[in-house]
Order: sequence, then C-alpha cells, then structure tokens
Amino acid sequence: RSRAQLRENSSMPGHTPAFVGLGAPHWDSEARGALYGLTRNTGPAELARAALESVAFQTLDLLDAMRKDWPGAAAGMVLRADGGMVASDWTMQALADILAVPVDRPKILETTALGAAWLAGSKAGVWPGMEEFSRSWALDRRFEPAMDETLRRHRIRTWRDAVRRTLSAT
Repeated sequence: RSRAQLRENSSMPGHTPAFVGLGAPHWDSEARGALYGLTRNTGPAELARAALESVAFQTLDLLDAMRKDWPGAAAGMVLRADGGMVASDWTMQALADILAVPVDRPKILETTALGAAWLAGSKAGVWPGMEEFSRSWALDRRFEPAMDETLRRHRIRTWRDAVRRTLSAT
C-alpha cells in the first residue's frame, strides 16, 4: 500500500505546489507553495497524498479554463495521461475522481518521448505519417470516476480556497 492510499476524510491537508509561482490558469509568478489543514495527526502519508492530489486539482483548474473557452467540448471527454506518475493506479484514480471524467493510461507510459522521436523521425523521413503513428497508441487501463459527488465538490472548494489564500498572500 502506498503512502497516499489513506482513508478519505474531511480533515485531509491540502497542498498548493507553487514553488516558483502558479502557472495557468492563475499566472501568478509571486505565489508560493503552501500546506493547509495540518494537524498533529498529519504525517508523511497525508503529505504524500496532498502532493499527489494537487496534480489532479491543477489539472481541474486547466480543464475548467478550457471549458470556458470551448463550451460543449467536454461532452464525452476522456483524458489521456502519460509520464512516470501514471504508473500509480492510485494517482490515476484520484485524477478521474477529481476531474469527474474517465482517465486513460497508455501501455507506453512515456508517450512524450515517443512523440519527440516521431517528430525527429518524421523530419528525417524514416517514420510513418501522423495518422499511422497515432494508431500506435494503445490503452493499458481506463480509470472511471468513483468519488461521491458531495465529497468531490467539498474537496474542490477546499482546493480553490487554498489557491485563493496562496494568491492573496503574495
């Protein structure tokens, strides 16, 4: 069991990872990272969970900004994630729960490197066309949202309050 796999409760700490400011959609280079909701019972497992969940909440902020720009584009949306963090089932489930959309994990976790290789190979004329290349993506697992909606909304309000306090502290 990973450190992040804790029983859900309302007193979980929150983390805004603004070590060099907050990027999109907040664009505040002066914001700094913060931990909120710490108690004497907060330990390494709770901090690990808060750090991992902050990725899901930051992704939610970006998706919400995109939805404002493209209303209706989110209908039937499925998020495809890649990179080292997707190896964690817990993190992928947290992402699906917070975003309230299915999250797909590919069989090849580091698809960014694969894309860079395709660009280089394409330029050199040794790699197939984009359409053929895109068919090389294969699903490993889909994570479906499973979090209670009331809890999800509470966690999102807590996150947004933490971000607001982080931004106003600068």
